[in-house]
Amino acid sequence: MGDSRPGVAATLRALNGALGRPAALWVKERGARNLRHRDFLAPRAALSAAFPGGQVPPEAVSAVPSLRGPAVLPLRVCRQTPAGLAVQVRRPEAFQRLLGPLPGPAPPAAGTRTGCVVLHCPALRGAAALRPRHLRSALLADHLAQLLRAQGVGVHLVPALTEERSWDVLRQLRICWPSDSPSSSLTDAVSALKAALGRCPCAAACEQGPGTAEGVIFKVHLKSFVEQQGLVGYDPNLDVLLVTEGILWSLAELQEAVLQCPVSDAPALPASHFPSSSCCSIIHVVNCEEEFQQQQLDVLWRILDPGAHTALQKHLVCGPVKVTNPSSPIGADQYFQLRKCQMYEASVIKYGELAQDEAWTEVIDTLTVAAIRFEMLSTAHRSQITLDLENNSISTKGTKSGAFVMYNCARLATLFDTFQRAVERGTYPPLPPVSELNFSCLREEGEWLLLFNYLLPFPEVMQQAAQLPPPSKGIRITVNTETVCKFLIQLSMDFSSYYNRVHVLGEPFPHLFDQMFARLQLLGAVRDVFHSALATLHLPPLSQI
Repeated sequence: MGDSRPGVAATLRALNGALGRPAALWVKERGARNLRHRDFLAPRAALSAAFPGGQVPPEAVSAVPSLRGPAVLPLRVCRQTPAGLAVQVRRPEAFQRLLGPLPGPAPPAAGTRTGCVVLHCPALRGAAALRPRHLRSALLADHLAQLLRAQGVGVHLVPALTEERSWDVLRQLRICWPSDSPSSSLTDAVSALKAALGRCPCAAACEQGPGTAEGVIFKVHLKSFVEQQGLVGYDPNLDVLLVTEGILWSLAELQEAVLQCPVSDAPALPASHFPSSSCCSIIHVVNCEEEFQQQQLDVLWRILDPGAHTALQKHLVCGPVKVTNPSSPIGADQYFQLRKCQMYEASVIKYGELAQDEAWTEVIDTLTVAAIRFEMLSTAHRSQITLDLENNSISTKGTKSGAFVMYNCARLATLFDTFQRAVERGTYPPLPPVSELNFSCLREEGEWLLLFNYLLPFPEVMQQAAQLPPPSKGIRITVNTETVCKFLIQLSMDFSSYYNRVHVLGEPFPHLFDQMFARLQLLGAVRDVFHSALATLHLPPLSQI
């Protein structure tokens, strides 16, 4: 094994450095056809822009195969082709270096802090019935929380769920959200916010009487504050906010979550009305129909607590969820039950009476959760989702569904269970240590495809999915969490194609064991990737389908 796990980014940096140009000239190939001839390419057009006549100095070309580095893939050859400068990897060595234990997130460097994020999902507040659009923002917040935690970031979820309403649909979808009763500290925080409103020049107290909306205790002029502070990205229609006690409870809960973040070295701004706290990031995960109300809350919090943390508020806005031809507005619980019935029917069609066994109840529940999570999370959060509830769009066969991903994960479980039982019977010897395997036996193009397109970039895919954009003046941010679902779907398609084509567990002849063991090691790493990615979706791997 090498000193460090190879990575795509490190290899591309080394290749670009070898040509002595600051521009990113190289690309990683991923298509099966191109991977038969090359693994990395510096396209002819890019070379023409970087070098006179597109001619790379021969000494630079000859130096490429000797590139070394702790995370650089071992390179075999670099040659000029009509498409550009092409590089191939020393594949047996790459298999050897990549097929060890799947690494976790790199530990933070000494003296660095991993940070803290407060994820606020307003859809989980109040007594209104949850709709599919609310589920989308809740599922996104839940998924983003898991991705951030996997990278070592502290996450606090707000609001805490109260016992006064049923949250069965969240539990059924395996959304892990905190629940709690209102604490005395929240009551104190609400009192502090009321006192701050009383001192605020933008606010005026409201006496209850004719013409005053019930529950309104203050009127706050938001627009003048936004203009004075030069805030960018807010709706121009923000004007007067009628503040109720419920709004202050929302702010108090956000404030308490901020105070629970680890204290940073930076002191809170003196103007803050509240105790010093870390300058953690605050992300409001909100559907587009409720974005305006959340902007109002955002500005009110800035007015009442002009500390560093309120200035770091950002809005992660989900696009609309369109339901085709609903006979009446559909609730989140109805949506879940409909998808569950459809999954049961699809399973009976495919597996017959077997799917009607009680043991399959948990399998169908998991397939339903997978189907809904992929339906909601495989599209970029800012784009519209269309739910076709009339036609049975849930299938165990479709290659782009969560059920298809779970099916292929179960195929891997069955493969290793079959192998283990064969070992116990004495049909095969146990799988040897990685250091004793002969990876030169892996010559099928699907094997390199699985390693190069999935095992190699997997840690970087997870890092990019959890990456929050750098600070900016606007209030909206975009994240790329959908890449996890898309990665799993594409992995499932390529694994399925390989598995249908290749007989992994061959005849028990000693001369065939080298290839079988190398393939099992490869597929064991693929299984680990499935499990790690599915964990960010709160989906347990299935042992059968």
